[in-house]
Amino acid sequence: MTNDLKECLSKSTLEITPTLSRSFTSAQPFSHLVIDNFFTPDYCQALLDEFPSFDNEKARNENGTIGRKAVYTELRDIGPQYQKLDEIIRSKAFLNWVSQATGIPDLIYDPDYFGGGTHENCHGQDLDPHVDFNRHPVTNHHRRLNLIVYLNHEWEDDWGGLIEFHRDPRKPPAENEITRVTPLFNRCVIFATHDHSWHGFERINLPEGDRDPHSRKSIALYFYSKTRPAQEYKGRHSTIYVERPLPEHIKPGQVLSDDDYQRIQVLLARRDQHLQRLYRDNHRLQDMLDNLTNHRAFWLARKGLNAASKIKRTLLGNKS
Repeated sequence: MTNDLKECLSKSTLEITPTLSRSFTSAQPFSHLVIDNFFTPDYCQALLDEFPSFDNEKARNENGTIGRKAVYTELRDIGPQYQKLDEIIRSKAFLNWVSQATGIPDLIYDPDYFGGGTHENCHGQDLDPHVDFNRHPVTNHHRRLNLIVYLNHEWEDDWGGLIEFHRDPRKPPAENEITRVTPLFNRCVIFATHDHSWHGFERINLPEGDRDPHSRKSIALYFYSKTRPAQEYKGRHSTIYVERPLPEHIKPGQVLSDDDYQRIQVLLARRDQHLQRLYRDNHRLQDMLDNLTNHRAFWLARKGLNAASKIKRTLLGNKS
């Protein structure tokens, strides 16, 4: 396996592989790995050089509006280096490496890159704490792992955008343990996806605002399996968000600054957007249910069940 991956994974990554699964399972607040110098330097730079330009049409969020995050899921269409990446991650050697690093067997690559691919987040973008959807919408496979490689030569912590792993964002801030990781070039983050793998990042605030040439670039790869441990699965769900609390410095009785007011407006607007999306989803599901109940086959089946129930009651009545 090692020889098959030497062209893409760095020597240091391959050397520490035997130690990774123990680090993965013991990490807090949930299982994850942080691997620096993940790819060979030349290959990671080649991926950055071929990274696609920001496209507004690929920046529509879950609410249908154009945001500050562009996602390119057609990985093979980007160029030769991303075609090579696709060949690498679908290979048995790479899937076996990820299994060895995490202890999760029988992992499956997603040729659709549903929700994955290249991600570019610009000034003003953030991501509320959330747990990811847990079943693939086409194959129905269980989502097990996220693997993210960052492509940012320069990134300061005070710019925001650090990926956060939360203990439980629904708890008061003082009780919510958070691990933060800076999205630096050729740094790989791998983490488990389940009902308590809460993650996100705070608002990106670049020194020059919208004029700043920096952006938060990454490649996101998701891995699946046909089954998962029963204790990890409590039913199918889509992505679940928890809105961030008010900033800690905002206290009762204080006079709000213009910046405070704008931050509160952003929080309220995001909450409204999430509610609108949930109402749309509910409306769509209700339409599907109405179409099903109006279908003749459903009506005949229900009529048959009613007839069977009537016969059963008659037979029971005769026995008495």
